[in-house]
Amino acid sequence: MPVDSAFVTTLDDSGQYQELLSGQPTTCGMRSGRVHLQNGQDCGTHSTKAHEELLVFLSGSGTLELQGGKELQAEAGQVCYIPPHTEHNVKCSSSEPLQYIYCVAPV
Repeated sequence: MPVDSAFVTTLDDSGQYQELLSGQPTTCGMRSGRVHLQNGQDCGTHSTKAHEELLVFLSGSGTLELQGGKELQAEAGQVCYIPPHTEHNVKCSSSEPLQYIYCVAPV
């Protein structure tokens, strides 16, 4: 069933995880959320499976730990792309909270 309604969602300032898009039937398959991590916290290692993922960093800085031991540094104002079938983790390495929005879409 095609999605035919545009909508606006407000970001909250609760400092907690916030789901933004939940996938079908609200979208054609895209999911999204806002993540808040304190210094030393991480989101947990997981895989994109058959999805691609975009991370938009809003505040703080952190390390993206990718499969095979590769690490990328990211901070507010940067965007990171994670291809399908990529195991990864995001860890806050700054004194201020790391806040980012992720968008996951099927390939």
